[in-house]
Amino acid sequence: MQQKEIFQDLPLEDVLGDRFGRYSKYIIQERALPDARDGLKPVQRRILYAMYTEGNTVEKGFRKSAKTVGNVIGNFHPHGDTSVYDAMVRLSQEWKVRKLLVEMHGNNGSIDGDPPAAMRYTEARLSAISGELLKDIEKRTVDFIPNFDDTTEEPTVLPARYPSLLVNGSTGISAGYATEIPPHQIGEVIDAAIMRMDQPDCTVEDLMTVLKGPDFPTGGIIQGVDGIKKAYETGKGKIVIRGKAEIEEIRGGRKQIVITEIPYEVNKANLVKKMDEFRIDRKVEGIAEVRDETDRTGLRVVIELKKDGDAQGILNYLYKASDLQVSYNFNMVAIHNRHPKLMSLFDLLDAYISHQKEVVTKRSEFDLAKAKSREHIVEGLMKALSILDEVIAVIRASKDKRDAKNNLIDRFQFTEPQAEAIVSLQLYRLTNTDITALQQEAEELAKLIDELTAILASERKLLGVIKKELRDIKKKYNDERRTIIEDEIEEIKVNLEVMIPSEDVMVTVTEDGYIKRTSLRSYSASGGRDLAIKETDRLVFKEEINTTDVLLVFTNKGNYMYMPVHELPDVRWKDLGHHLASFVSMDKNETVLSAYSIKDFQQPAFLLFITKNGMVKRTELAQYKVQRYSRALVAINLKGDDEVVDVHLTSGHGQIMLATKFGYNLWFAEEEASIVGPRAAGVKGINLKDGDTVVNGKVWNEGEQKEVWIATQRGAAKKMKLSEFEPSSRANRGVLMLRELKSNPHRIAGMQLVSKSDTVVLSTLKGHLETIDTGKMKTSDRYSNGSFVIDEKDKGQVESVYLSIQTEE
Repeated sequence: MQQKEIFQDLPLEDVLGDRFGRYSKYIIQERALPDARDGLKPVQRRILYAMYTEGNTVEKGFRKSAKTVGNVIGNFHPHGDTSVYDAMVRLSQEWKVRKLLVEMHGNNGSIDGDPPAAMRYTEARLSAISGELLKDIEKRTVDFIPNFDDTTEEPTVLPARYPSLLVNGSTGISAGYATEIPPHQIGEVIDAAIMRMDQPDCTVEDLMTVLKGPDFPTGGIIQGVDGIKKAYETGKGKIVIRGKAEIEEIRGGRKQIVITEIPYEVNKANLVKKMDEFRIDRKVEGIAEVRDETDRTGLRVVIELKKDGDAQGILNYLYKASDLQVSYNFNMVAIHNRHPKLMSLFDLLDAYISHQKEVVTKRSEFDLAKAKSREHIVEGLMKALSILDEVIAVIRASKDKRDAKNNLIDRFQFTEPQAEAIVSLQLYRLTNTDITALQQEAEELAKLIDELTAILASERKLLGVIKKELRDIKKKYNDERRTIIEDEIEEIKVNLEVMIPSEDVMVTVTEDGYIKRTSLRSYSASGGRDLAIKETDRLVFKEEINTTDVLLVFTNKGNYMYMPVHELPDVRWKDLGHHLASFVSMDKNETVLSAYSIKDFQQPAFLLFITKNGMVKRTELAQYKVQRYSRALVAINLKGDDEVVDVHLTSGHGQIMLATKFGYNLWFAEEEASIVGPRAAGVKGINLKDGDTVVNGKVWNEGEQKEVWIATQRGAAKKMKLSEFEPSSRANRGVLMLRELKSNPHRIAGMQLVSKSDTVVLSTLKGHLETIDTGKMKTSDRYSNGSFVIDEKDKGQVESVYLSIQTEE
């Protein structure tokens, strides 16, 4: 006999896809997402059903949690005991669920994230409202399926006599789907369900007249009615939840912020720790102490402020920077008709209502069958009592019970169930009073049968029953709303003064990118001398500025760094400081050109960029203010191999002078450079010859006594009056500042606009620095090549020229 081939040759991706698909479907349906009808995930449903079947209900005593967990694992949920116990504990935590489904004795965790006691120590039972979820389950109202080992049956859904999914909400993550449904106030949810039954064409606005929005067990304040409305319409929406905080006066004219409610799902201990870190790290000025004064009377966190602390400002900062305010994103996904579905409020209410119709219909059918069968028996008993003597005679003449039943059926036309009831009758039931009791029962049964038949025959009556029962539940379990709802999301404005102690500090920036913030005390202690700096490096910025200012640092690659001064680490004057690369990423060959401290970005000022290839760009300063600054930002869009040679902070009405390597000089008004955005490239500043580049571009204002100072690569320097030049317009070639030489011509290494007291430093390729007092130099005309200040052969060619920044007081 040939053996059957048992191997299949399949591509791996098909097998993986198929298996993962099945696994995902299992996770989605059987683990992570709630059912739209009863609002429970399978493990929660199994816990409640196991407790119910064991009689661990509200009218009886508490029972060890371990026993329940064992029952759940043994009968319905073959998974880890911790996962079952954790799910059970969550159902008992009043800061997690709006209506507790499990009552627990013992430590069931805390809002600080403390773990509950082990299940061998805690005791639990179903709460009263859980009884409403399970009510009528024995009347075949829901479908049952065999459990995992076919030893018993479990329900696929609970009868759920109130809309549990909206009342307690749900949160879960599965393969490809997540859900986030907030809890609501039970009375409002029931009113919404009733409105939906009464007016099937109602709108979300109509429903929101009764169902105002989520109602979290931890209270708090919701902001953003539009977000709620959008979520109810589509299933997705965003709101803001903030804790409830009051500002109180305390002794000595000081204030304190008292928090009595925190946002849903926020861990209080972590929140308090984070707030205290703001104080320790001095992220906020004005906090003296943070205390958690929560006790059994309720939650209370106190933030005590210093004497001059700005309470409202600090509270705003806490809203912005800590979890005292969080955003909550609705994502109302539930299992509907065995598939995950993003559901609107209508969908959720409709799913619940259709489930209730089914439950009430099945219950009515069950009760009707039971009533009819009892009615039939009552009829038989009444007939038997009316001919009692004959019945007794027949029974006495019979051989046994079976024979007695047959004889009764033959002789008096009783049916099998009636005959069974008669022969099982006890002797004392044959008294006179019994006939009236039976007649009364028959009347009641007839009435009940009429009622149930009417319910089954009419949709209106069916809905009437559902509504009445919902109203009864509302009457029994209704409570006060805990969360306040505000229409608008308040924009939080945090004043810098709140966060930053206003302090004057000395800040230096070097060309190589070392930045340093030093306290004035440390600076004065060293008399401003001994600036720690590498030999090949130089200062480009040194100023006494305030910690509330922002430093803008510009590089030759057209980038800039936005650096709030208070965020710079405080170092001693004698230390080298931190490299910019430790704050933001930089290229290896990127150097710092200049830095500016900005107090107010709204001032009428401009940033002016001049590039090697002759572009000039002017942008409003306000455009350079940013919120996110963890990386270098684009200051100017450079084309090809272009680089920035100078950056200036200008008034907008200055004069620009460009100097090129070949000796050309162009002077034009700043207004000629049109204002563009921060990412633009700018306009052409000068018309360059082939091979020529811009060496420097300088700006000055009318009335400033400036002279033009240049140095050439051969070590020559000269100073010229501004009257040697005349204003022209943008994009011209300009005038020459050097005399052309046939052999070894002079090329400009750098240009500066100098005042009487300025000192210029020449830096050569061999690393030599030559300092020149410009005030002692005579002025020359445009047509000379100046006088030599450096011996090129000995010291090397001049590479760059810059104004010296004094480092000594």
